[in-house]
Amino acid sequence: MSSWKNPPRRAIRSLPPEARRPATSTTAGILRPAEHATRVVLDRLPVAPALEPWVEHYWTVRWQVDDGEPFRSEVVPHPAAHLTFESGSHDHHGFAMPAALLHGVVTSRFTFDVAGEGRVFGVKFRPGGFTAFLGADATTWVDRVAVAGDLVPGAAALLREVLAVSDDAGRAAVVDAALAERLPAPDARYERLIAIVAGLVADATLVSVDDVCARFDVAPRTLQRLFRDYVGVGPKWVLQRYRLHDAVTMLDAGEGDDLAELAARLGWYDQAHFTRDFTAQVGVAPAAYAGRQSRGATSRARSSGIGS
Repeated sequence: MSSWKNPPRRAIRSLPPEARRPATSTTAGILRPAEHATRVVLDRLPVAPALEPWVEHYWTVRWQVDDGEPFRSEVVPHPAAHLTFESGSHDHHGFAMPAALLHGVVTSRFTFDVAGEGRVFGVKFRPGGFTAFLGADATTWVDRVAVAGDLVPGAAALLREVLAVSDDAGRAAVVDAALAERLPAPDARYERLIAIVAGLVADATLVSVDDVCARFDVAPRTLQRLFRDYVGVGPKWVLQRYRLHDAVTMLDAGEGDDLAELAARLGWYDQAHFTRDFTAQVGVAPAAYAGRQSRGATSRARSSGIGS
């Protein structure tokens, strides 16, 4: 791949409306989102239409923690890789700041201690988009974060250009222009993968690999190869991750009165299996997570005078 340094600024070609890509993720994943929002400012920005086949959106976070007590941000990640441009007063992920980093698919709970002052501008690829766009080996990047220059020559120059712009919309324009210079060739296998992933997101009744194979008329082994080649993890893991996001979203909304029914609706064999998987990824059992959300809502209502 050629260097990012001083890319020519040609016009970004657009896609016709019928070619716009459906969502391959939701806003779910951040644990205790109301509490998170009190410490971290999060925003999402659209990408140029020409990038939509590979990039879901841009995201930004910024924070300033003055009291010296770090806040632990916890996320159950989407099956997607990220290119990030990061700066701050403390190291991030063991890397000195500022840095351009590549984050592969994370299979466990992602935690980050928010301390001091910091800011991140992120490129969220679609599941498999990281592989299709950059030609990366998906499996070698699972649960890995590294300096982006290891895979993207010239990323350091792009980092300087991004950090030179103060507003997020301007940063998005810079990254739009840089990525648009390196659009890959069409890839029919990747397009098939994205159509399947969009279906997993949109339809919560898809709860097994057999359901997916039947809905999309694809053989199990073909489905397995598609996900391993592009996403780096198997379709069963991706499917369960999306249903776990659905569960967290429901609990955040107060729908935790009947956990057995919720587990069955989202495809778990029984409540015990659901509790085990939820606890492994979220860190607490569903009932405890729902209880903490409820207590947090009550505390926020009292502190704001609502219901007093």
